[in-house]
Amino acid sequence: MSVFLRLAFSPGEVRIAATQDDTLLDYALWRPGAPDGVGDIYWGRIATLLPAMGGAFVELGAPKQGFLPLSQDKSPLTEGQTLAVQVARAAQGGKGLRLRKVDLPNHIPAPQTCCLLTRGPTALERLAARWPEAGITVDGPEAAALLPHALRERRSKGFRPWPETIAAACAMLEEPLIDLPGGMQASITPTPALTAIDMDAPPTSGGWSKQTAQFAANRDALPALLQQIHLRNISGAILIDPAGLSTRKRQALLEPVTAMLKADPLKPRCLGITGLGLIEIVRARVHPSLTELLTSPHGVALAALRALVQTQPTATLLRVGLRLATALDADPQAVTDCKTMRGKAFTLKLDPSLPDLAWIAEHHD
Repeated sequence: MSVFLRLAFSPGEVRIAATQDDTLLDYALWRPGAPDGVGDIYWGRIATLLPAMGGAFVELGAPKQGFLPLSQDKSPLTEGQTLAVQVARAAQGGKGLRLRKVDLPNHIPAPQTCCLLTRGPTALERLAARWPEAGITVDGPEAAALLPHALRERRSKGFRPWPETIAAACAMLEEPLIDLPGGMQASITPTPALTAIDMDAPPTSGGWSKQTAQFAANRDALPALLQQIHLRNISGAILIDPAGLSTRKRQALLEPVTAMLKADPLKPRCLGITGLGLIEIVRARVHPSLTELLTSPHGVALAALRALVQTQPTATLLRVGLRLATALDADPQAVTDCKTMRGKAFTLKLDPSLPDLAWIAEHHD
């Protein structure tokens, strides 16, 4: 019953699944050419103080900026002041980097200009720390080459593709509809302000009353749903609508939900049942959610490169919209990875006539 971190490589991206037998325990996307920045330490400069917003914008090196809350700092800050800051939350949901003030590392002298001082841990390093006893498997030499020296001793020999059950479980993380135990289903709808999750139950059967049967179905399905929240890194405000229960019955779900949330590494809080009978959960925003990673311009661009490798191996031209071209310009290694994996060159072309997030693969002799 060993735990493994299984790495699967594609252009610009490594998918990491923590598994035990056929069970998916944890999941992350690692994009070496586009880190989210959490944990990075910068030497920055206070660009603008905004007392009304309770913080300040900090220049980190053009054109990058972050927001530093002032409530954490007892000594007053001034515009133009330089200081060391660390990224506490990635840019997500239309909001930029969130910073916290830190001490300058002892081995680094104060720089003359704003700049990056040290990188934070990668997605692989975070999962390796979370699962310290897990062995590491890779599906090919590309993933093996990315392993940091400190983790190489944990790697199993040879190359191992993902088992079909694990590959299917990871693919389902991209779907908004979740199958849950007992025939239950849940649909996930992200919005800029919150994530709404609607649970549906099959018709009740057997000798139990409808409310008793539906309470049992919701209670038994919630562990799998909360695990999906963790695997997809759904964060911020989360509202769950249990299936077919009176408000009084829903109150009885609070105790098991609170207990289940303790297993989540981000330690979410269950705030109770709203007036509309919804279970209200708050989960810390640190890294972007899986949905945001996949639907971002960079995520769509990597999907296009993955298609060139898996389903369009003879394509000679990739036409892309403006935002995809910009994303690939910022991650040139992903294009190089794609050409190497295909063993065949292709031309990347900006096509202003395409929608920003559109792409077309073409074949030309």
